[in-house]
Amino acid sequence: MQKQQGFTLIELVVVIIILGILAVTAAPKFINLQGDARVSTLQGAKTAIQSANSLVYSKAALAGAEKGDDDGEATVDIGTGTLLNIVYGYTAGDAGDVINAVDMSTDDWDITGTGGTVKIQQKDAPTNCYIEYTEAQTEGGLPTFASGISDGGTGFLPMPAASDC
Repeated sequence: MQKQQGFTLIELVVVIIILGILAVTAAPKFINLQGDARVSTLQGAKTAIQSANSLVYSKAALAGAEKGDDDGEATVDIGTGTLLNIVYGYTAGDAGDVINAVDMSTDDWDITGTGGTVKIQQKDAPTNCYIEYTEAQTEGGLPTFASGISDGGTGFLPMPAASDC
């Protein structure tokens, strides 16, 4: 009597079915890696702006310009060769000022807006994948960040979700 070598057809089918079940359950965890990466990059941009604003406020305080004039507006030299417009000591809500303060590359980012609110979005990102920087509104107030996605009430989420990116 000879010994059987190899796998039977039934064993192979069972292994293929098990691998199929694993692929179906594991695949959704890896499908939206690009969305997660975009959200992480936006979070990095937000943190860079917050860090730059800490330095800008320090420079403004040293120059005695953190309160600004009657409407809180002033300019401060941050060492880039161009005066930075500030509002209540923080970077003004103008695309040029955010780019100047953070030294962000417009090759990789779409940074648009004036009048107090700036939209920051990666190039070629989906429409809802962005954050908005809004300048400080009052003395002692901080600039705010929000996505364009409603929180279900009267406000907006602080960051877009991976599914939006």
